[in-house]
Amino acid sequence: MHAYPLFIDGRAATGAGKLVVTDKYTGEGFAEVALAGRTDVDAAMLAAGRAAATMAAMPAHRRGEILARAAALLRERREDFAQTIVVEAGKARKYARAEAERGAQTFAIAAEEAKRIHGETVPLDAVPPGEGYFGFYLRRPVGVVVAISPFNFPLNLVAHKVAPALAAGNAVVLKPASTTPVTALKLGEVLAAAGLPAGALNVVVGSGSTVGEQLVADPRAAKITFTGSAAVGRRLTAVAGIKKLTLELGNTSPVVIAADADLDLAAQKCAVGAFYNSGQVCISVQRIYCDREVFPAFRDRFVAATRAMVVGDPKDENVDVGPMIDESEARRIEGWIGEARAAGAELLTGGRRERAVVWPTVLAGVTREMKVVAEEAFAPVASLIACDDFDRALAEADSTPYGLQASVFTRDLDRVLRAVRRLDFGGVIVNDAPSFRADHMPYGGTRQSGLGREGVRFAVEDMTNIQMVAIRMAT
Repeated sequence: MHAYPLFIDGRAATGAGKLVVTDKYTGEGFAEVALAGRTDVDAAMLAAGRAAATMAAMPAHRRGEILARAAALLRERREDFAQTIVVEAGKARKYARAEAERGAQTFAIAAEEAKRIHGETVPLDAVPPGEGYFGFYLRRPVGVVVAISPFNFPLNLVAHKVAPALAAGNAVVLKPASTTPVTALKLGEVLAAAGLPAGALNVVVGSGSTVGEQLVADPRAAKITFTGSAAVGRRLTAVAGIKKLTLELGNTSPVVIAADADLDLAAQKCAVGAFYNSGQVCISVQRIYCDREVFPAFRDRFVAATRAMVVGDPKDENVDVGPMIDESEARRIEGWIGEARAAGAELLTGGRRERAVVWPTVLAGVTREMKVVAEEAFAPVASLIACDDFDRALAEADSTPYGLQASVFTRDLDRVLRAVRRLDFGGVIVNDAPSFRADHMPYGGTRQSGLGREGVRFAVEDMTNIQMVAIRMAT
């Protein structure tokens, strides 16, 4: 097994222990990663604090050059990163390659955004006390950003935290998911090779309850950006104190299929959106509300598209669906499916498990109280629900404490506008699955789906502070 140290202040650090990272399909160890102790976390925060001053003073064009070089290096190493994602995350190779490319794109976007950070003039004389004053504001980096990333996109969701933070002139302490830390450690190598100053990115590995909480509670952290479960998000909010927070906390992503929808398109998009990465995506298709008039036709198309997916070893070029992140998660969703069937749900396809692999599963006859409908499944399971009309389907789709992304399939512009008004979600996607995301768009949720927005430009805004300047002019 290859050994990976921590990355602190531009140097390797041995840490306080060792973690074996497994191949998620075979269950065998393939890498040994250093685990951070309290002194390692403190050293990372200290290094980031020093580097924050260097980054803040660095000209925008220089930050852009470093990020552009990182994007180029990521493209050069695309196959290496894709292979690492396949092994440590269990993601099918075709999707791992797509993630590697998206990670490079995110850094390329950040390279451009680094040169676009600006303020505005403020007409202070709009009120009588402002007469004789000239006003403008600037955006200043917050300082040290603590980034806590999940396992499901071990490169691109790291990129969405690290790249905008560096573009804005901050320093970062990154804690990747313990199940998929190798990709993040390799990214540290890339950024060092791209010319990033020592300490501007530090990577520490460890559990959320120890390393994560120590980072979040540290008063030297000015900004926390976290992707994960709502329960952990609530805990971090309680621990963080007065700091800027971006929280992306998941969804029970709904899709509404209108009677006039292109059913072939909807079935294909929903099948991929529900089952790629074994459904372990915050915006994975979970609840499908279909007009009763076309329900049988859509059901047959969706089940056929689901059954056509190839399940197995993610290293195989032909595979669409590999393992879940571990067998305990596979057993959890197997239990949820069993509970739904015991309560009256109909299994249309799937429901099979072998170790950590769960076959794409489609249920019908579900109720809103069932876990597979009410809670985020984060697994390869989708539920079909017939609705009497479009407006009823919208109401059911919106009946959730979450609000990340939803989608509708229709050819009718009036229906599109009704959906946009009715659905309280951070994103409404039309004629594609809710899993659609472009890396420069504002991405984030309402309600229990979190706070703030990702998407490089919007993340940069959250990773800077406004400084107002008012100049009293000589009379």
